[in-house]
Amino acid sequence: VEFSLRGSPSSQIRRCPRCAAMDSSAETQNQNQILQMTQFILNEAKDKAEEISAKALQEFSVEKLKVVNSTVEKIRLEYERKSKQVDTQNAIARSTAINRSRLEKIKARQDVIGLINNDAKGSLQAQLKDQKALGQFLTHLVVQGLLMLLEDEVQVRCRACDDAVVEKCLAAAAAEYTRLVKAETGATKACKLSLDKSVKLPLAPAGQHGPSCLGGVVLACQAGKITIDNTIDSRLGLVLEQAKPTIRQLLFRN
Repeated sequence: VEFSLRGSPSSQIRRCPRCAAMDSSAETQNQNQILQMTQFILNEAKDKAEEISAKALQEFSVEKLKVVNSTVEKIRLEYERKSKQVDTQNAIARSTAINRSRLEKIKARQDVIGLINNDAKGSLQAQLKDQKALGQFLTHLVVQGLLMLLEDEVQVRCRACDDAVVEKCLAAAAAEYTRLVKAETGATKACKLSLDKSVKLPLAPAGQHGPSCLGGVVLACQAGKITIDNTIDSRLGLVLEQAKPTIRQLLFRN
């Protein structure tokens, strides 16, 4: 360092060129370091930003996939529910249609059987207009009832219009009953028959509502506690019920 006085009382410091060069080099180095640090920080920030962005994108993709899968599952479940609902409705409609068809078929068959029943009643009424045939028919009905009861005293009930015919049949029916019991068992058994004049069967149907009877007899014993219904209506109903399988096979094969 050189000191000089240039006509001035104040002194000045002169720096040597080497010191100035060293200061300039240090400043440049500091600036480079600052630049490197700045660049490093920027790179780190950029990498961190990219990492955060990638992580956020990944999380978004995961959440998006979850939402999509959840929505797809909801749609699938809703479709299955509606599909099952439609299937159930179709099954109910099909079952209803089948049941309706069956009921219509049953009703049609019952109507046909009803017509057969009415035809049989009409045919029986026509045949029993003959008093001789009616007497024989009533005798057989009384005998059948006696064989079911096997009682010593039996009352016979009939329609008021059949009193005379039935009363004529009682002796023949009692004799036939005794003969059949003797033939089957070897025992002699008689039955006292009487016409019940207090209880009468209803008359034949005349197009009006209410109880009716085509004819026949009802046998009663033990003070009316035991009865055998051998009317034409009950016998016809029994025969018709037993003949239904045959009627169905003949008329309703399909």
